[in-house]
Amino acid sequence: MYRTLRQCIDDLAASGRLRRIEEPVDARLEAAEIQRRVFRAGGPALYFDNVKGCRFPMVSNLFGTLERTRYIFRDSLDRLEKLVSLQADPLDLLRRPRLYLKSPWFALNARVKKVRTGPVLAHETTLGELPQLVSWPDDGGAYITLPQVYTEDPDRPGFAHANLGMYRVQISGGQYAADREAGMHYQIQRGIAAHHAAALRRNEPLRVNVFVGGPPAMTVAAVMPLPEGMSELSFAGLLGRRRVEMICRGESLPIAAEADFCITGYLDPHCIKPEGPFGDHLGYYSLAHDFPVMRVERVYHREGAIWPFTVVGRPPQEDTVFGQLIHELVGPVIPKTIPGVKAVHAVDAAGVHPLLLAIGSERYAPYEERRRPRELLTLANALLGQGQLSLAKYLWIVAGEDCPNLDIRDVPAFFRHVLERVDWRRDLHFQTCTTIDTLDYSGGAGERREKGDSPHLSERPSGCCAQMGTVPFFAPSEGSKLVVAAAGPAIRRLPTALDERIRLPGELGVGNPRVFMPGVLVVEGRGARGEGRESRGQATGDRGQDTGDRDRESSAFLSPLSPLPYPLVAAPLSPVPCPLFLAWRKSSLHITRATTRSTRFR
Repeated sequence: MYRTLRQCIDDLAASGRLRRIEEPVDARLEAAEIQRRVFRAGGPALYFDNVKGCRFPMVSNLFGTLERTRYIFRDSLDRLEKLVSLQADPLDLLRRPRLYLKSPWFALNARVKKVRTGPVLAHETTLGELPQLVSWPDDGGAYITLPQVYTEDPDRPGFAHANLGMYRVQISGGQYAADREAGMHYQIQRGIAAHHAAALRRNEPLRVNVFVGGPPAMTVAAVMPLPEGMSELSFAGLLGRRRVEMICRGESLPIAAEADFCITGYLDPHCIKPEGPFGDHLGYYSLAHDFPVMRVERVYHREGAIWPFTVVGRPPQEDTVFGQLIHELVGPVIPKTIPGVKAVHAVDAAGVHPLLLAIGSERYAPYEERRRPRELLTLANALLGQGQLSLAKYLWIVAGEDCPNLDIRDVPAFFRHVLERVDWRRDLHFQTCTTIDTLDYSGGAGERREKGDSPHLSERPSGCCAQMGTVPFFAPSEGSKLVVAAAGPAIRRLPTALDERIRLPGELGVGNPRVFMPGVLVVEGRGARGEGRESRGQATGDRGQDTGDRDRESSAFLSPLSPLPYPLVAAPLSPVPCPLFLAWRKSSLHITRATTRSTRFR
């Protein structure tokens, strides 16, 4: 397996899975637009050899297809899946011992290897000299899209209680001091949050190291939703079939020896500043909010360092493949973790977190003549309290006994099954005033509040550097969740066509009704694009006195660019001008710079 990112790139190039781009490419908008087009076409990994104004090359789309991702980890996936299945069903070792004969030796790679030095410490640079990747026109600056953020528990330092996560790290723009500060946007239910809470309780800074590049296994480990207490470094060693080497020197926080870049510093316990706005996976710009500030001390890089990146935006994107890989690896564990749950699927097209589908069992009252959801509601509460699944906004759960062959990844078939059985008078279960995704603005995160109403971040002065106290200083987003549970036989036949005699009232401002699938009607709202443009000023900080009224008005209708009904206070992602003509064929990738005026693409 690959020891370095360079080894992976050379292997992909030799096998025809990577193309080099020698034409000068701008890290602002241009590189991201190329990545999006090549990903949509199912194209190769891309190596940008000539980045304008930057001496470091960039690489993207490494994990752009599941086939390529499996190729990168071809020597370890099978054995890793066996270890995961062993955790899910330990009796499998007794039933099929020959399959696991090599697992103990394979598991030795989970041990972290301490070293005194490593290639990453070869040179130093600054934040300003790193590639300033900007993916969308209204982004608030450049940020690292594939960071590996390493922290340790202040109360229990060491690898056993360390966390390696992927969080948004803004390295330029906004109110951050150039080359000295970076924004650290982490979501709720992440390991770094527990470490930061402990540091704040102790009234001390939280040491942070941000790795970029290195073995591909480290990148995948940073996005894996591992159970609490399971080390991402151990997982990276298993996936990469090589012990992860960490530089340990004195009281310094360990550094990944084979990383391409490492940013060292700490989260200041007395300072928060606005981070964002940025285009995110819900298809909108997340607004600027105060988040922790990382005081940067050193920026290291190895000889011949390469900057890997991806694009965050409306699905599908490259992180869609991460989701598919995660499902393959940890899917078998969930039914054993929550008895009664047979399958779970986080729908990528909805932005992953907002929509969760599940198949469970309904056995609480088998003697009842008329079956209704009972055990399903217990399972739903268990799912919504399980790690990152707790960020789900809509959970649709059905009884597996009603259709044993139902495929949870066949979304249209799943919804048809539910709509034929759900009783709308009984089977909607709301949970209010609960935590939701921090990028979700449907719960009022974008609303203005009167002073003293809530400890929301937006009520703190911009660039506030006051004492934060002894508890986490920012509240997670607050909103509601909906559980839709269905059990029993079908109670209705779903319509498949719209009666021509039905007319929508013109004063509602909606029209063009169409049957999207049996039982689902789609209508077109008025002024969606105009409203989105009007609200974009809010995403860049231009909030007038009539903001609240305008927010409510623009939220009344949905943008056709939105995968789910989220209010337009977070503006839809706009098209990106890219003065390159790009065409992907199976044999080659052609990129030439346009000599005429650039075109706006969707």
